Amino acid sequence: MKASVQPYSQEILLERLEELYEVEFTWLKVDPLVAVLVNLDRNTQDFILGWAMRLLTTNVYISHEFIIRVVEALDRLERRVIEAWAVHAADTFDQQGLRPALLVIQQVDAFLEHAHAHAEGITFAEVESILSTFVCGLSGRRLKLAQGDTVYTDSETLFLPNITAKLVKSKDNFLLCKAQVAFMWAQTRFGSFRVDFTTAFTDYPDKEQALAAFHALDTLRLEAYMERELPGLWRDMQRIEQLRLDEVREEEGVCNTPLQGIWATCRGVLHTPSATVDDVLALVPQVLGLPIPQPVYQTQLNPEAVTACRLARMEREKILLRVKLSELAKEMRGEEEGEREDNKEKKEEEEKKEVAPPEFELREVPEGQGMELVLDDKPIAPPEEVKQLITSIMLDWGDVPPEMLVAAGPGEYDPSLYQKEEKDIEDVWKGIYHEDGAFLYREWDFARQHYRKNWCVLRELEISPGDPVFVDKVLDKYQGMIKHLRRTFEAMRDENRLLKRQSQGDDVDIDALVEALADSRDGREMSDKLFQHMHRADRSMAVMFMVDMSGSTKGWINDAEREALVMLCEVLEKLGDRYAIYGFSGIGRKRCEIYRIKSFDDPYNAQTKARIAGITPKDYTRLGVAIRHLTEKLNGVDAKTRLLITLSDGKPEDYFDIYNTQYGIEDTRQALFEARRTGIHPFCITIDQRGKDYLPHMYGHANWVEIDDVKKLPLKVADIYRRLTT
Repeated sequence: MKASVQPYSQEILLERLEELYEVEFTWLKVDPLVAVLVNLDRNTQDFILGWAMRLLTTNVYISHEFIIRVVEALDRLERRVIEAWAVHAADTFDQQGLRPALLVIQQVDAFLEHAHAHAEGITFAEVESILSTFVCGLSGRRLKLAQGDTVYTDSETLFLPNITAKLVKSKDNFLLCKAQVAFMWAQTRFGSFRVDFTTAFTDYPDKEQALAAFHALDTLRLEAYMERELPGLWRDMQRIEQLRLDEVREEEGVCNTPLQGIWATCRGVLHTPSATVDDVLALVPQVLGLPIPQPVYQTQLNPEAVTACRLARMEREKILLRVKLSELAKEMRGEEEGEREDNKEKKEEEEKKEVAPPEFELREVPEGQGMELVLDDKPIAPPEEVKQLITSIMLDWGDVPPEMLVAAGPGEYDPSLYQKEEKDIEDVWKGIYHEDGAFLYREWDFARQHYRKNWCVLRELEISPGDPVFVDKVLDKYQGMIKHLRRTFEAMRDENRLLKRQSQGDDVDIDALVEALADSRDGREMSDKLFQHMHRADRSMAVMFMVDMSGSTKGWINDAEREALVMLCEVLEKLGDRYAIYGFSGIGRKRCEIYRIKSFDDPYNAQTKARIAGITPKDYTRLGVAIRHLTEKLNGVDAKTRLLITLSDGKPEDYFDIYNTQYGIEDTRQALFEARRTGIHPFCITIDQRGKDYLPHMYGHANWVEIDDVKKLPLKVADIYRRLTT
């Protein structure tokens, strides 16, 4: 036992490193490495060799250089910082290549300068999903998050840097990110950008100073709003501001002491509920030349970006609202058409009115319930997108100008006037910068035991419709089978569930009664939940089918998949559960593709049937990224039970890629683990007879099944349903 903790000898280290670096092929010298390792204790030797092996999966030269530098770094860095250093070098190799990664390893002092940022900083990838959800829950315009060089907003996108590390602890840095996001939301929500930055500061001799004073004064106004709207977060903001105060108090030109004098007076004015951005502009001359307060959560003001974004949005939304109102008016006329059929005289009168476009009104609802849209004195319940549009217009204009409430007339439907220009996906794939407008996903590197950040580039593509006759042939071919399946699913829909340990019921629960009697004999109080009864199960299920469209499905497998999907759709329509179908394929990590066959909102109609018929074999099977993308979609559905079913014919693979090895299996396993953590039940139905070699490791022993006949697939789905819902 004692011998096991002895340091490795020089001979063992030499043999191990020669094998590790394959010196007969790489010509790397390992003697210097042995010299630095041999005098260390066993624990430290294992730590260094472990990370050298992880880095070896990234690049042999980075691993070799790591051992050369790490012993010196051990004297100055904690092990967790060394781990961050190694991971940073691997990430740099992924994103920039070998030379920058080697510089990260060689320039350890430069890393030390930013060690705090890497050790305690919060990365954009860590906060993006959390804060995106947070900002979606706030009122006002829908905002999105993106990574930028600094913290600012253009009034539609909130930009955060890659790493936020202003504060000492990582949890405080996360709070700082949240506070900055809330601050930028408040700027858009409470009118900071209704200022015409082009003209409002032209009379000031020092425009930059006037802008800084405006920004500081407006921050005081927004603080009052956040205190009223987000009191919990406001308390956290005060705490992190207090943490930062001591560190920056001495900085030149920064007034981070409690507000006094004129600033305190301005704060009193701007903290009144009626204060507007016009009050902020009026106070700017009073504070010019004074030190400017700059709380830690204050973001940068980018007037150029705001002005460009705001002007483009105002022009676009001006016509878009009129187009939406026109569509709304047509829908209303369609609904009223039946009512007017018997009233010929009134119908002719209405037709005369159609010469002029319908004019809507916005009326304030009593008791502060907001505004309602009115046409011909009839209140209308507008769809969510129209509500969002009206909200966005009111944030920019302060109100909705009457001319925008007139429905668009003929000739005003040119999409180029109100739709943002989008690049053709095929053109993007042809270019070099595949990331432009695509979804970026991380990938698990099991050898490195870390994710490769933004490693996979994924796009959603439209599938070309196939021959609609295909579905009719399937329905005819399997009509008997479909009838049987319908009965099976209908029976499952009506199945009851036995609820035990109830206060009231149809029968006595013997198990509960025995336990209650035992409690009574022990002197404890008997439970009153001694009954059981059958209960009609409330169904709340959403299921996502993930269909393998790799090249290996060519032939009868592709036909089997399409036939099975037709049968599934036929029976799931009877069951009434929400379901979606997406295909996946791709070639390489830079070209991962998802094909929409049926979204949760799509009806099972002729278009969906044509898309099922159009499923054709494509390229390869990079499973992990597809699982991560469809997991996000599935989590967007409100359901008690969410099921992700993969239809595949083989294990993960890609074109001459490491993904064909254990790497792909481990990444898929990790993606499934991530899905389970969000409450999703993954399951795999495969026709690969070798599936037992890897599927139990990826999905678990009970979460996969092998079939050899297409007719068995819907029955297997029924079994999965029954297992999860009864």
